[in-house]
Amino acid sequence: MDNQHCRFCGHTLTHTFADLGLTPLANEYLHKEDLDRGQMFYPLRVNVCERCFLVQAAEYQRPEQIFGDYQYFSSYSESWLAHCRAYVDGIVPRLSLTGSSRVLEVACNDGYLLQYFQPYNIPVKGVEPAKNVAEIARAKGIDVECCFFDAGSAQALADREGTFDLVIGNNVLAHVPDINSFTAGLATVLSPEGTITMEFPHLLQLIGNCQFDTIYHEHFHYLSLGTVIRIFQAHGLTVYDVEELPTHGGSLRIYAAHAAYGGRSKTAAVSDLLARERAFGLEDIRTYTDFAEKICGMKLDALRLFSQLKQEKRRVAAFGAAAKGNTFLNYCGIKRDFIDFVVDSNPHKQGLYLPGSLIPIVGIECLRACRPDYLLILPWNLTEELAEAAGYVREWGCRFVTCIPALKIF
Repeated sequence: MDNQHCRFCGHTLTHTFADLGLTPLANEYLHKEDLDRGQMFYPLRVNVCERCFLVQAAEYQRPEQIFGDYQYFSSYSESWLAHCRAYVDGIVPRLSLTGSSRVLEVACNDGYLLQYFQPYNIPVKGVEPAKNVAEIARAKGIDVECCFFDAGSAQALADREGTFDLVIGNNVLAHVPDINSFTAGLATVLSPEGTITMEFPHLLQLIGNCQFDTIYHEHFHYLSLGTVIRIFQAHGLTVYDVEELPTHGGSLRIYAAHAAYGGRSKTAAVSDLLARERAFGLEDIRTYTDFAEKICGMKLDALRLFSQLKQEKRRVAAFGAAAKGNTFLNYCGIKRDFIDFVVDSNPHKQGLYLPGSLIPIVGIECLRACRPDYLLILPWNLTEELAEAAGYVREWGCRFVTCIPALKIF
């Protein structure tokens, strides 16, 4: 893979957006028997194209190595499930979907979203590359094809099963290294009058709130509305509407259709957000190259805090064994010398160890048993949900900590 040219337009990449040093794969959790065998570390460097402004990470691992056996299961966040249920309840009447409609979700994970179409008796199909995750979706009665989605697999699917009236992709557009092949596949499986909806973290929020921990190897791209519109246009698709969402620290949901289909009018929300992106500086290369200085300042703030707590002999634990937390911990150099353990509600992660930092992952019940003085919330986008779930830690004076978008103790 050529890491020196833009994956979309082919322009030579000469500008660095962020360099987070050497880190392991963010979702490569370790078993206890693997702790003494070492772990591969790869450069985590992100560049930006000065022509199309696609922010992109260099590729050091193929998607098959990252997603073959995946430990992220979408159904373990109640707030995310509520978000998905609300999406289905809204999209069905908006697009007038019926029992004769067909819905496809690319990267359907464990069936977290498609399950909500079942009460409407709308036929659904999922595509999911991780076999272990796909099996859980199938157990929910969802028809899942286990493969990577690209132009080739999309053509094979369309030849075999036809096209779909709604094609969904939540937090997958950032995960595909060949974004041209992926987008071409979307156009292939979309019916002539169908709609694509895609959700992805908004680059404007990442930069504005210094969300550097959302950078990790499985995220190949970091996206603005303007860049996504350019990519979709290159493959005969028009973005006709956009919504701003609070999920994942600030995301976008775009609505797209075939450019040849004239049945969807472009909303004012598209032009309004494009104007805001330009005003913020997302078409000025200096906005991207200045980002690295902000990251370093946040690292220093975190190290000062945890060094002080260590000197005071305070016990610190973490909540949420999230991939973004692994980026944060590895970039800052925070290991078991600062944090004793991390609790997580996902039983698939319990008993494992965080990549790089080797902090053990335990069940939430360990909070009462060990009574930490401080609890660092790693998936800061779920701060309200997690702080409520673990609110009882205040009984012994424990305080919560978040480090992004700014250091906060509460």
